[in-house]
Amino acid sequence: MFHTGTIKKTITINAPKEKVWIKLSNIVGLSSWTLDVKKTTYLSKKRRGVGAIRRITFESGSIIEEHVIDWKNGEYFTYIATEGLPLRAYVATISIKPKNKKSVQITWQSYLNSNKMSTKQFKKFLSDMRAFYQASLENLKMSLERYNVFLN
Repeated sequence: MFHTGTIKKTITINAPKEKVWIKLSNIVGLSSWTLDVKKTTYLSKKRRGVGAIRRITFESGSIIEEHVIDWKNGEYFTYIATEGLPLRAYVATISIKPKNKKSVQITWQSYLNSNKMSTKQFKKFLSDMRAFYQASLENLKMSLERYNVFLN
């Protein structure tokens, strides 16, 4: 059977929007804040915006290819995974909204449609992805707030 699901995680980061966006918009900088990422490389000449492509290599050896399909500078980007996940579709958006001059809200949300798997397998996959998003956002928060403390 095929299954459909969504994930949405949000976190507040006490750092200026510009600093947070610099880190988020570096689409190959994932190993500095995302769990279990060994390295990320560009597969395109384009580095930012629609058309940028990255390959993510995880510590486990798995590899995912992602393409940026929408981009609004300083606000959000949307990407799709084209290879490497047990899914027929994966579309995700990472967005940033200022709360005030010194803090922002980051939202990471996605839509997923599975390859053939059992309901139990899909629920486990969704649960693992939710935990991955949450832990990665907490790492992002820690790295930016620690960095921000040194700037003040």
